[in-house]
Amino acid sequence: MGSALPTANVHSPPEDHETKHQPMQIPMFPEVENLPNHGEVEPFRPQLLKWVGNKQRFAHEIISYFPKSYGVYFEPFLGSGAVVATLQPSRALASDISLPLMDIFTTLQTNPALLCHWYSERWHRMMNGEKKEVYLRIRAAFNESPNAADLVFISRSCYGGVIRYRRSDGHISTPVGAHKPIAPETFAERVQEWHKRTRFVDFRHIGYSKAMAMAQPGDLVYCDPPYQHSESVLYGAQSFRLDHLLECIKDCKERGVYVVLSIDGTKRSGDYICDLPIPDGLFEREVYVNVGRSMLKRFQMQGKSLEDHAVTDRLMLTY
Repeated sequence: MGSALPTANVHSPPEDHETKHQPMQIPMFPEVENLPNHGEVEPFRPQLLKWVGNKQRFAHEIISYFPKSYGVYFEPFLGSGAVVATLQPSRALASDISLPLMDIFTTLQTNPALLCHWYSERWHRMMNGEKKEVYLRIRAAFNESPNAADLVFISRSCYGGVIRYRRSDGHISTPVGAHKPIAPETFAERVQEWHKRTRFVDFRHIGYSKAMAMAQPGDLVYCDPPYQHSESVLYGAQSFRLDHLLECIKDCKERGVYVVLSIDGTKRSGDYICDLPIPDGLFEREVYVNVGRSMLKRFQMQGKSLEDHAVTDRLMLTY
């Protein structure tokens, strides 16, 4: 099993160097020949978690807009982990404010057999009992004491993977899905593949501002925060402030850190362009990525036709 990066410093120098990484006084964005080169990546389809806003199907397209050369990869809004797993970085720090979610990923890395056991035990409980009743018991157990073991199964068995949190008490309120959760054998295969793909990722339970502050010149930060026009019901979204994230991005850009931001693009099949308070001059480019139908809208419309609800993401690049 591959080991994670040292938790003390994602920029730790090789063992035959005694000097520590010092702040570098260099022009904005280093010369690309001084940084590792990252080739093209192939699509990677198998989801570990079902998750609203999951970028699994088009993560490779997002990655195609990354700089060809950069240092450490940072992903401070980890969510489903689709982008980092598709990228398979050799040096990375991935983080999120949800402790149960981060416990899933640290268990994936340090004890994949335990992660498989968590899922298998709950899957067999559901298959041997009344589906809805078992799901509600697992959901109640999570709401009473949030934990990774329950969350990983809820993500794969709730309606549409939309893990919706009530504003009043922060509890998950999503009903059980109509689908049959994938078999434990299939889940175990995905765990093994994801374990290999993330073996060089340092997973941490920290907020995005702390993670972004760790990035150094030439590093790359990919931000996929809660979307302003659709995801206020998701964990952490009620307290998220886009203006604060934009300040962090500005600080990164001034330090020579590359930043890619996924944010609201268009909805209603392009009829509605999401207007956001993006400061002039902060981003150098923007592109639109077609992400298909809105899973959150599907949940809200209870399975009605989504013909008029195609969505595009907007990628904002500081370079």
